Amino acid sequence: MKKRADVGSVLGVFWVHMKRHPRSVFLGVFLTGITFVIDVFVPLYYKKIIDAAAAAPMPTPELVNFLTGLLVMTIGILVVRQLLRRSGSVMASYFQPIIMNELAQSAYSYLMDHSYRFFINNFTGSLVRRINRLVRAFEDFADRLIFDLIPLAVSLTAISVVLYLRDPALGYIFSGWVVLYIAVQIFIARWTLKFNAAVAEKDSEATGVLSDAVSNDVTIKTFAGEDHERSLFKKVSDEQMRLRWKAWGISEAITTAQTVLMIAVEFALFYVAIRLWGEGVLTVGDFVLIQAYLLVAIDRLWNLGGALRKLFESFADATEMVDIMKEPHEIVDAPGAKSLVVSGAAIDFKAVRFGFGEGRPVLDDMDLSIASHEKVALVGPSGAGKTTITKLILRFYDVTKGGIFIDGQDISKVTQRSLREAIAFVPQEPVLFHRTLMENIRYGRRDATDAEVIEAAKKAHCDEFIARTPQGFNTFVGERGIKLSGGERQRIAIARAILKNAPILVLDEATSSLDSESESLIQDAFDKLMEGKTVIAIAHRLSTIMKMDRIIVIEQGKVVTSGTHADLVAHEGGLYKKLWEIQAGGFIEGDLTK
Repeated sequence: MKKRADVGSVLGVFWVHMKRHPRSVFLGVFLTGITFVIDVFVPLYYKKIIDAAAAAPMPTPELVNFLTGLLVMTIGILVVRQLLRRSGSVMASYFQPIIMNELAQSAYSYLMDHSYRFFINNFTGSLVRRINRLVRAFEDFADRLIFDLIPLAVSLTAISVVLYLRDPALGYIFSGWVVLYIAVQIFIARWTLKFNAAVAEKDSEATGVLSDAVSNDVTIKTFAGEDHERSLFKKVSDEQMRLRWKAWGISEAITTAQTVLMIAVEFALFYVAIRLWGEGVLTVGDFVLIQAYLLVAIDRLWNLGGALRKLFESFADATEMVDIMKEPHEIVDAPGAKSLVVSGAAIDFKAVRFGFGEGRPVLDDMDLSIASHEKVALVGPSGAGKTTITKLILRFYDVTKGGIFIDGQDISKVTQRSLREAIAFVPQEPVLFHRTLMENIRYGRRDATDAEVIEAAKKAHCDEFIARTPQGFNTFVGERGIKLSGGERQRIAIARAILKNAPILVLDEATSSLDSESESLIQDAFDKLMEGKTVIAIAHRLSTIMKMDRIIVIEQGKVVTSGTHADLVAHEGGLYKKLWEIQAGGFIEGDLTK
């Protein structure tokens, strides 16, 4: 089982981004910290005021002026304190958004470099939520650090020193109690981390269930699955509720323990203070000083419990994304990888072995050679490995054994970017961005002009349905292209491939969602698109297969035979002839050879 990220891992990610802005972070922390040093001096002036007033037998003008002077100095200190506090807050407000932005970009960048396998194994909604949680976790961490933890450390240290100077017994009681209180709080906060992590994990699961249901709304309605989906969400939601009960119940128990500790220290300090006053060591003003310090300390420490719980909750939220950022990328460029140089675009599979698990491999020592500019069709029964071949060429997966070569270059030794830039891929079920039609087509070549995009759309016969949309090429297509029909999405994908104009063209049932009339229109575009390119097509449509230079028959992960359509149909008992008879049913044999 993979080891989960811990608090140290989360802090490590935060520190990497914080140290890029040392001056801003330092000023924000320093200005806020010095504010709370000043807080410790204010009660000392109040002590002087009380002692002076208590010692005088009766008020005099001189005494009133003296006390007024002390009060003015106290107000001046408070004004300076407020200015420093606001400066610290402004500096924190400056660097926090910058680091949050960089965290989001780093997390997104690392996430997008994960493999095809990673994304098909994770819920989209859950991944998006993890990035957002990481960013919010840093905001919580920075706020707790600057406005809770550092002020607490500064205040308690200064208070301990002042009380010790008044009398060592007071200093020892206060500092010992502080150490005990903080140790208990940290222990409890770390202990509750597992419960908070469980709540965060269950929350991600609930988000995944919601996202899955919303994105499959049509399927749910088609199969009358509303009640089933409600029961699935109820199950995960109820588990989430029970975990929250447990986490919040622990929080209430901690609050009770805090109250007991607060009462204990107040009793101990005042008990000792009364004894010392009786011995003439302390003055009346010292009681005010102790009470003022206790109010500050109790306020800071009371908030510490909440701050620590909030901090560890945010760490728990962040660990899910940090897990992803710690997980090595499955598909990476080899050290010193160079760009793929395509001359003729010849493709060779040499003893390629690949499987998705420990069972039977999908491809079993496959040898396959496709000549430069050759156009081949891959046929075979379901599960034979046809689509797997296209994904291996794009290096969505790495082969287990053997190698794939383009113009003699091992694709595992060239950069992924250069490899994929050399391939135009049209999948069976294209998924579009929730952007305009213009932007979706332009994704094939992002520096293309509007005129080039429009020309590619015309060649793919997209202009016919685009003209009927409300805003033409500026029409948004909806999430995953839901506003378009399957055939329209496929034509957009074809237009994108036409615009890309890469030397290698891979078609995975690229016309499966088109009606016969639309397909006949697009065949002309395909003929032009295929000119001068190496083409691999997975197709069962007669028109597509007939235009290929060679048909390659695959069964159980191996090439069993290849040849032209006429050669393969003439081979009695062959797999291709059986498949053809099933697919082509009543097709006239004379038409097949035209």
